[in-house]
Formats: sequence, C-alpha cells, structure tokens
Amino acid sequence: MTVSVEGPTRLEAVGSVAVRTFEARRPGTNPETQAPQAMAPYEDDLQDGQFYDPDAEYEPDPEYAATLAPDAARQRRERVGPTGRPLPYFPIPGPLTDHGPAKIVAMCNQKGGVGKTTSTINLGAALAEYGRRVLLVDFDPQGALSVGLGVNPMELDITVYNLLMERGLVADDVLLKTAVPGMDLLPSNIDLSAAEVQLVSEVARESTLQRALKPLMADYDYIVIDCQPSLGLLTVNALTAAHSVIVPLECEFFALRGVALLTETIEKVRERLNPELELDGILATMYDSRTVHSREVLARVVEAFDDHVFHTVIGRTVRFPETTVAGEPITTYASNSVGAAAYRQLAREVLARCHAE
Repeated sequence: MTVSVEGPTRLEAVGSVAVRTFEARRPGTNPETQAPQAMAPYEDDLQDGQFYDPDAEYEPDPEYAATLAPDAARQRRERVGPTGRPLPYFPIPGPLTDHGPAKIVAMCNQKGGVGKTTSTINLGAALAEYGRRVLLVDFDPQGALSVGLGVNPMELDITVYNLLMERGLVADDVLLKTAVPGMDLLPSNIDLSAAEVQLVSEVARESTLQRALKPLMADYDYIVIDCQPSLGLLTVNALTAAHSVIVPLECEFFALRGVALLTETIEKVRERLNPELELDGILATMYDSRTVHSREVLARVVEAFDDHVFHTVIGRTVRFPETTVAGEPITTYASNSVGAAAYRQLAREVLARCHAE
C-alpha cells in the first residue's frame, strides 16, 4: 500500500496521527489557496484518496507540544510522538512468499471497556492489509469480537467452546471467513462461559486453548486472541497459548490502577506455565490530547513502563462506535479516517518489533 499526502494543506498532530488543521477544514476560505471550501463530514477524516503519512513533517498542536518539548521546532526536528519520545520510522512491510508459523498475541486487560475488542479487530485487519494471514480468536463469552465482524453469536451452533470441549472436532469446523481478505475468525458466544467451570476438572486445563490452536499455526502469520475482561481460567488459557501480550489501556486513571495486577499475572504465567510469554507492549487507547487528564495518564504509563509502551496511540473518534454497528473494521468502513491510520501505524510497529526480536 502506498502512503501519500498530496496538496498544500498543513498537517497537525492529533494523538499519534495527523489530520488537516481546523483552519484548512472549516467552511469558508482556505487560508493557503484562498479558495472556497466546504466542511468535511467528520473532523477526523482525511480527504478521499489520501492516507496519513507517518513520515511527513507535521505541525504539532501548540498546547500539546508545549507539554512534550520546549518549542514546536524541536517537535518537528525530533519527530516527538504523543508518548513524549522520538517517533521511530515504521516501514511499510513487504509481501510474504509463504506463511506461518503464527505468532500468537493475547489482547488482554482485566478491565472492560478499554478497547480490547476494537484493537483486536482493527489490528488484525491492518495486518491483513499488509499481506499477513490473520486468525482472530473470540475468547470472551460476550461474543463482542464476533458481533464486531458482523456475526450474530446467538445463531452459532459451533463455536470455540466446542473446539475446546469436544474431542474429534477440528478447527476447520468452527472457522468463519470474514469480509477482510486474509483474516479468519474463531467465533464465540455465551456457551464459552461454561468452559470456565468444566475446565477445572481437566488435566492440564491451562493448556486447552494452546492444544486447540496448535494445528492452525502453520496456516497463519498472526493469531490474535480477544480475552475476556477478567483474570480467570479463560484468560490464563489465552496467556498460556500466547507468545506475547498486548495490553490496551484507556487513558483514564481507573484503567491505570489495574495494570500492576495484570503484569503480576503475566509474570506468574511466565514462571509456571509459559516461559516464552513476553509483554509486547501497552497500547494507549481512547486518548484525547485536548485534556490534561489523558496527557497525565499517558505520561505516567510511559514513566512506569518506558519502552514497553507502544509509540502508536489510538485517539478517540466517533468512527469506532459506527464500525461496531456496521460489523466491519475501521480500515474498510472508514479507510481514510484517523482511526484507520492509527491502526495501520500500530500494525507496522508490531511488525517492526517482531522483526527486531
């Protein structure tokens, strides 16, 4: 995919991505071309046919820039991102000649409403855009991931629950193709809640999901597991199966409080069940650079976890609730939106981190 930004319009940092400045987008006269201009339908959309260029020099929001560097010139020169650190270059990945074995990533946070499902869907879709074969695993009895991809969980006869609990059932019996080329789904519904009780009496109960996913490893490049908002047996299964963990963290104080407990759980799983488990990173979500609270929470996360915090930050946008209703990722529903650009940048950062290991 070629990323380009054409035309004379200035770009301004909002979160980790860039959008047209308010002066250039509001109705009236374009300050640079002096031509009449209409208001775009959404302030967080880029113009049709254009994508955010993460390598373009942009003009940061003055108020936000003041919290990160002494002057805007240093902001531009050092390409400082929302986390207050210099923003690295994340190259557009090249195509793959073959696929597999998969890297399994658990999208995990015991607090609900922090963007786990949204991040699972859109990270998976962005990776698929870059030619990676992706499997999404809905491991939450609420079935939000399935709903977010246009599947009605209540109409499913076979789900990931059956794959875990029934001998002789293979993954191909459960797999669903999504509307995104190269991205498949293992769906879930309320039946999965029974597995938490039934697995208690099983031998090696923490490794049940790992055994179910093992035959699929050769067919995919990434398997992303959407965990339920708790630290119960299902989440421990996901962490045991995973190679790494991404922790979506809402830029809000109460979300920050639970991170220590989650990292402690990850450490216990690494010591007792899965020595290969690593913390891929903490992903700041629902970020609003206009509020002091969001900036303070993000600064505290970076102070505590440093390089474990992704440079990519997912900002608030009205587009995300719309994509849930539409049942598709933001990368296809609003391809030119700031949210889509952010998840494409996250996909490049995930691939760059994986390549660097």
